[in-house]
Amino acid sequence: ADDLLQVTVERLLVKGMPEDAHVAKWSHRVCRNLWIDEIRSRDVRGRYAQSEGAIEGAGTTRENSDESVQLDRVSAAMDRLRPEQRAALVKVAVEGCSYAEAAEILDVPIGTIMSRVARARKTLTEDLEWKAEREA
Repeated sequence: ADDLLQVTVERLLVKGMPEDAHVAKWSHRVCRNLWIDEIRSRDVRGRYAQSEGAIEGAGTTRENSDESVQLDRVSAAMDRLRPEQRAALVKVAVEGCSYAEAAEILDVPIGTIMSRVARARKTLTEDLEWKAEREA
């Protein structure tokens, strides 16, 4: 999170922002876009590393493999969330914003943030439990 914040501030200082833009909303949009770029880059790097590992015959430990599979499941489940639910969940659960802060940044009422976060958590839990049952 600190790295993302640092990159966001750097981007804002280098590229600036429109004069009529709301600072918090513009910063959030830049941060969100950088986060999406990072997730996409990780996916590409992960696929490249897997293909390189297969070519070289290099294996990973079972523990690392299990963690990687678990992270992939959570990431895939997050990707399946509705965009507004994912944004609310990331603001509150990942970035540590209060419901009020998330509501202001995302420009929606606080009750909307609360319901989106609750629905996102419920959907994630059900999705991950279903996958675990299916694989057992």
